Amino acid sequence: MGTPEFAATILEDLVQQHEVVAAYTRPDAVRGRGAEAVASPVKRVAERYGIEVRCPKTLRDESEQDHLASLAPDVVCVAAYGMILPPAVLDIPEYGCINVHASLLPSWRGAAPVERAILADEVETGVCVMRMEEGLDTGAYCICRTANMEDKNADELTDELANLGSHALLTALVHIQEGAAEWIEQDEDRVTYADKIGKHELDLDPADRCRALVLKVRASSAAHPSHAVVAGRAVTVLELKDISNDERASELAAGMEPGEVRFAAKKLFLGATGGAVEVVRLKPDGKQAMDAKSFAAGVQGIKDGRMSWGAPDGV
Repeated sequence: MGTPEFAATILEDLVQQHEVVAAYTRPDAVRGRGAEAVASPVKRVAERYGIEVRCPKTLRDESEQDHLASLAPDVVCVAAYGMILPPAVLDIPEYGCINVHASLLPSWRGAAPVERAILADEVETGVCVMRMEEGLDTGAYCICRTANMEDKNADELTDELANLGSHALLTALVHIQEGAAEWIEQDEDRVTYADKIGKHELDLDPADRCRALVLKVRASSAAHPSHAVVAGRAVTVLELKDISNDERASELAAGMEPGEVRFAAKKLFLGATGGAVEVVRLKPDGKQAMDAKSFAAGVQGIKDGRMSWGAPDGV
């Protein structure tokens, strides 16, 4: 049971070593105005392998529960499904339902563990294979794998965690089948929650501190972009650089005020609270992604030092 690329990667590996009797995923979603419905990554992988695909709107429906029971699954593997499993479903498989969760539990229980770990400026994150119960990611876990955060963005980190999670799940299944899994209860004193990312939460604002701006862009993705208005142009910022340890860039951006735009030595800087950040890549609305130098080349008078930037609401 899963929906995005994270889950599709896990299904790809799972099907190589186990009989997958069905794949449950979210219903096809419409992307863009007037566009056709698009199948989830999990659905596309499952169809390629000839696996039965189920896309229920809810698992609380008795007929769906009956169908799942008729498949007689030994275990239900869940990864970023995006739907609640009611007790009646949790009780169906002989070995229970296990979830590959993209955090080091009990940290970042919930919907957006990768993004929340980035925004919190964590040093490391990881994946845990846990037993599912009625609570939100509260079950005991048997295997965890860690990953260094470094300067990875959400997409890069998600890919790495998907691969780590896939291998962890395969190991866990062997242990579970052999009765050798060692389940560790979560420490409730260390719980943090990863709420969904709000619609405009990752938009950029000159009132933000420099590090917060960099983390917002790292946590952003196609589903949750970082928007801003730079020199009067609405853009999606794809990559920002923290210049606090870059002596040359810090000299070029010295004295910048929040909301100020400066283009110097072919580098584009945005003034923020407590300093400045360097724009590396961005995508103007209606255009292709480009580097900062290419963007600046299309902005007349950007070298004059009178340009400003702000949050999207300032358009």
